Order: sequence, then C-alpha cells, then structure tokens
Amino acid sequence: MRLITAVAGMTLTLASIPEASAQQATIEGNIHDSLGRPIAGASIVLEASDGKPLASTTGDTAGHFILKGIVPGTYAIIATKSDFETATAIVSAGATGTAKTELVLQSHAALDMAMVAKKLDEARNTLSPQTGTNAYAIDSKAIDDLPQGSNTAFNQVMLQAPGVAEDSAASGLRHIRGEHANVQYRINGILLPEGISGFGPVLDSSIVDRMQLLDGALPAQYGYRTAGIVDIQTKSGAFDPGGRVGLTSGTNGTWQPSAQYGGNAGALNYFVTGDFLSSEQGIEGPTSSMRPLHDDTQQGKGFGYFSYLLNPTNRLNVVLGSSVSEYQVPNNPGQQPSYDLTGASVVPSAQLNENQREENHYATVALQGTNGDFDYQLAPYARYSLLHFTPDAVGDLQYNGVASNVERTDVALGLQGDGSYRVNESHTLRSGFVTQHEKANADNSSSVFPATLNADGSYTQTSNAPQTIVDDNSKTGMLYGVYLQDEWKLTPKLTMNYGARFDAVNAYVDETQLSPRLGFVYEATSATTLHAGYARYFTPPPMELVAPGSVAKFANTTNQPAVGTDDPVRSERSNSFDVGVSHKLTDKVTLGWDNYYKQVHDLLDEGQFGQALVLTPFNYAQGRIYGSEVTASYTGKTVSAYANFAVSSAMGKDIISSQESFTDPSELAYISNHWVHLDHDQTYTASAGASYQILRDTRVGLDGVLGSGLRDGFANTGHLPLYAAVNAVATQHLDVGGDKGVDLRFTVINLFNSDYELRNGTGIGVGAPQWGPRIGFLAGLSKAF
Repeated sequence: MRLITAVAGMTLTLASIPEASAQQATIEGNIHDSLGRPIAGASIVLEASDGKPLASTTGDTAGHFILKGIVPGTYAIIATKSDFETATAIVSAGATGTAKTELVLQSHAALDMAMVAKKLDEARNTLSPQTGTNAYAIDSKAIDDLPQGSNTAFNQVMLQAPGVAEDSAASGLRHIRGEHANVQYRINGILLPEGISGFGPVLDSSIVDRMQLLDGALPAQYGYRTAGIVDIQTKSGAFDPGGRVGLTSGTNGTWQPSAQYGGNAGALNYFVTGDFLSSEQGIEGPTSSMRPLHDDTQQGKGFGYFSYLLNPTNRLNVVLGSSVSEYQVPNNPGQQPSYDLTGASVVPSAQLNENQREENHYATVALQGTNGDFDYQLAPYARYSLLHFTPDAVGDLQYNGVASNVERTDVALGLQGDGSYRVNESHTLRSGFVTQHEKANADNSSSVFPATLNADGSYTQTSNAPQTIVDDNSKTGMLYGVYLQDEWKLTPKLTMNYGARFDAVNAYVDETQLSPRLGFVYEATSATTLHAGYARYFTPPPMELVAPGSVAKFANTTNQPAVGTDDPVRSERSNSFDVGVSHKLTDKVTLGWDNYYKQVHDLLDEGQFGQALVLTPFNYAQGRIYGSEVTASYTGKTVSAYANFAVSSAMGKDIISSQESFTDPSELAYISNHWVHLDHDQTYTASAGASYQILRDTRVGLDGVLGSGLRDGFANTGHLPLYAAVNAVATQHLDVGGDKGVDLRFTVINLFNSDYELRNGTGIGVGAPQWGPRIGFLAGLSKAF
C-alpha cells in the first residue's frame, strides 16, 4: 500500500497543476473483485496531488461510479470497501470527453479461483457422510497407472476394487458383492439416473479426479440402488488447467483418438473431454477365437463440467454427458438351423447380421454453496437412453424361430436436494429429498412361425411362412424419497450416524417403505479405524428394463412362452449388516478387512432372455448374500501396489415374477423348492496391480483379475473353471515437442493369452456363451499442453 501511495504521489507531483478555468471534466469507473464480479457500495474519493480530498461518491449496485464537474488535470482515485484492500488509480481528466478507469479490490478472504473452488468442493463433500460404510477410493493417478491409463473402460477400472466380479457385456459387465446391477452413480454429488442396460459404460474414465466405491451399510442419504455407490468427483480446470490430446492404436483394428481441456476465465471454471473408439472387437465373442466374427464397434463419448462462481460462497455447476455406440453382435460359426423359412436358403451362422445401437445423454444443473455452518445443493437432472436391436431378418428366423426388432427408450427427469447443518461440535444434521419422473417405451415387432408348444418347452413348426406381431407398450412412473439423519460425535474417537429415509414408487407396482439406518466409526488408535452399520433397503425394479408384453399375442407361435404366468416385478426389501476395520501398518502400507450379510425379501435379479442383448428383471421370493473382503495397498516414492481378495455367496429361492421369460418349466419347479446360486455368484474374486518407476521418466506396471467362475448348468448348480487375466504396460516420457513433452505408452492385454470363458450359454437367464479377450497389443501417444 505504501508503494502504491508513493508511486501515486510521484505521478501527481510530476503532473501539471491544472489552471482554474470554467472547463469541467468527468471521471467514470467500475469497481470489481479479482474474479471480475462487481462490488457494490464502495467509497470513492478524488484526491489532488497533495493528498487533499476534492470530491467523493459511492459506487452503485453494479460497482459503477461517476464524478462530474472536475477541473481538468491529473488525480488519484481511492476506492475502499470493508473486507477488501484499498485500491488506487491515477486518472488524467481532460476538458472534453470522459476519463474512464477500472479499480480491482482484493478480498481479505483470498478470492483465488482455485481456493474458492476447493472450499466449495469441501462443503459439497460434507453433504455425503460415510459413517459406517465400507469405502474404497481410486484417483486419477491410480487410473493413469493402469495398463490402458485413462483409456481404460470404466467397468474395468471398477474391477480393481474389492468384491467386484467380472461378467460379460451381455450379462451386466460386473457385479458388486454378489448382486446384479443395483449400482448408483453420482457425479459431483448428483444422482445420475439409470439408462437401459447395454454393452458400453456411459462414463469415461478420463473425467475422474477421484472416485469412491461405497458399499455395506449406507447412510440414509442413499436410496434405491444400494449394492454400491460410485461417487465420482470430476476433474476441474481450476486445479489443473491445460489440456491433452492422444491417440491409441493396436490389434483388432483398434483406433482411439481422445482430447481433454480445462481452465478458468474469471468466475468460470470448466473441463471438457471427448474420445472416439473404433475396433473390430466390441464385445466378448461366443468362442475363444483371437478375432470374433462380426464384432465391429464404433463408440463416441463426450463430457463437460462447467462451474460459475456467483460469489465466494455459492456457485452454479453444470454437467453434460453423451455416449453413442454401435455394435455388431458377434457370430457363433457352425450352428445348425432349427426352422424352415419359405423361399430362403440357409444363412450360415457365421454370416448373421445382428446389430445394436445405444445412446445415453445426461445433464445436471446444481446450485451449491456454503453459509457458515450450513451447506446445500439443489440439482435438477435429466437423462435420455435408447437401445435399438435389429435382427437378421432371415437368419434369426431359421435359427431361433423369431426375429425381433426391439427399440426401447427411457426419459428420466428429476430434482435432488441435500442440506447439511452443523448444530455444534457434536451434531451435524443432514436432510434431503429426490423426486423423479420417468417415461419408458418398449416397441417390439417380431416375425415368428406358427407352431405348437411341446411339454418340454420345444416347438413343432406348423408352417414355414412367418407372421409379424407388434407388441408395443409404454409406462410413466414416479419415484419419491426423503431422508433425515444426524451425525453425532459421541466421544472424540466414536461417531454415530443415525437416521431414516422414506421412499415410494408408483410404476408397474405401487410400493412404499420406511428405512432406518445406523452406522458407527471408532478410531481405536491413530492407525486403526473400525466401522459397523445396519441399513434397511428398498430397491424398486429398474423401470427402463420392465417391458411386460402380451402373452396371448404369441399363442401358437414359436415365441409362445413355455410358462404362461407373468407376475409383475416387485421392489426388493432387505436388511444389510456390515462390519470392518482398516489399519495403517506403516506410512506406506494400509490394510483392510470387511464383512457383510444381507437378508432379502423379493430379491431382484436380471437375465438375458431374448434376442436383443437387453436384460429383464425378475424376483426371487427370498435371498441371502454374505461375504468377506481383504484389501492391501502400498504407496512408495517409486513403487505403488494393491491387492484385493473377496469370498462371497449369493443365493435365492422361488422365482415369483416374469416367469414367462423362462423356457424350462422343470427348472422353475426346482427353484421353487430349493436354494440356488444366482447366475453371477462367484465364490472367489481377486484383483491386484503394481506400478514401478524404474527411471525418472520410465514406468512399468501390471494389473490382473482372478475369478473362480460364474455359475452355469441346470438351476445354476455348476460353475465355470477358475480363470486369471493379466495386463502389462510400459510408459516413457520424452522431453520433446514443447515444455510438457510427449508421453508414450505400450500395453499388452491378456499378457499370457489365457482363453477363459465368462459364460457358456447355460444357467438362469444366460442367453449365449461369451469368452474373455485374447492377447492384444496397444501403442499410444499423448501430448499435454
């Protein structure tokens, strides 16, 4: 301030002293802070060269001021405002025209964009407690260390977390703690409504700054999808401005360009990313072949995060995302047709032409802020989802007796609100709500043969001339939920979070439930933390997948259900218990152990029953799921490593909905009286990885997964063989092409070329065999700027 005053004084001393005259000048200006936002009510003083005040005024609500009737000359403009540093500007006012100036007042509270963004991020995080839950975190550094880096498919990133089992794309991609789907995704604390199941994950790993998988006994804030909460904090231009472009190419015709860029301008902070993938291996093939037949894919994804700072304590966040994917459904050569089609020669099974298109588009707008002890977020959101399966009109009739053109669309609109109030040092109250309106359409046009249904579920074709049956339906539904909870610090080491939520669903069924929650965290020592919790859950069926058709329309055709019953799918209700411990063995080694048990009524599961690779939900009357997980991680200067091992059991009894989807009445009869393994139940699951920086700019790494095999056979009484798949990577940074250089990456997928089968086409709700990918090689180049 002294330096500014001295400079101002010297300037005024050297300036010409204005002569008294009748001429008058005008000085006009604006006052704003370092983020470009206007400051209202600032005091303005006009001083002569000797420091004598000559005039004064006050800035208006837009930070604007005018001083009129000034003798032409050179003056100092002094602006002051409580909680801001004083600002000075030197202005030369002439006899004609208006002299203009801008004054920037620096806040005592440090209005740096990154600091304000961090403060608001911390306030947003206080809205989501984790007391009593099991939490596993993966950050952008851990993703970059994976063999494919930020190009790693999102479901493959999740496989590195404990208790996550791999599955085929057609059967749900992956399962958390023995459950099918039932996963909730949140982006920056905002619920992302579900889309129609399909092959490609909607989310892109490159958007992740940090993500957590929360499971076990969840606080009352979390409802509906509760097998796991995938909570994603996106990258932000405020913390890591700049961009990156890259290109990856390799075996199976893989071609994947990508780009991302982030930055800030005044009060605006932004991060955008996009990538495109073209490959000759889109989903798992039905054989162990190195190159599946008819398996091309093109996938495009885009994402944008925009944050505008309204003031130091409030901001507006916008998230936009889009994913459009085209898939060929791979062929299984050597199959024999089962039906005769008039006037058509047999299409070899290796030449069938089935295709599927998927679209997912989502948007959220969140007003978020903090005001002392109160934090809040209010967010409307929307999502549009489409799946369109086109059959081989001739071949599907010859092999399956039905060729279905299936199109499903789903539009979800919702509003979510969350608030947190720190009552005192011991109590923090949290409350919130969510309401969602959803419209689902299912359009199905099927070509079928007239036929007689046999007692064993087979068909006897009565005509070789097909007929077309249209079976369209739509449904509008609503979800409502409210919650209230208190985080109570009982002692300096013991915290309890207790509360409840009330949920209602009005769709194919109308149901409600009050769900109590209770969780504890105990910091036994500075290195050891224990947690335990109980949660009552209410899980409505995924409305976008429920598409009840007309059984009567397909009577006496090759699409007539073997079972005539089709009870509506119900909401799952369960009691979940979880207890675990984490221990920091050293500054570099962390260990964890967690155990869970879930008792279920109307257990929800999903199966792939028709030609379209879209899943259909159904209920078991009873269910029980339990297991244990062990985790270990090491973080050093040049080496990082992790390992997870899980054992679990997931079983159900008596299928009580969507019975017409099942083709074997004897299997249904068996399940009605016996506990059976769920089709995705895998007894042992493990994941591990390591990254080693061998030179300053050179790093190598490995990761891998192991599974004891998913279920197969009649009523899931068998299981597939144990399998393991390992991937490897080497990266090199080169100081060329500018200050940030160039990064090279070489990746080997399935390093030991294991031929492992994820599905063999048998089991409850399993439509076709699928094999994991064989060995593949990828080379990538990326440039930061």
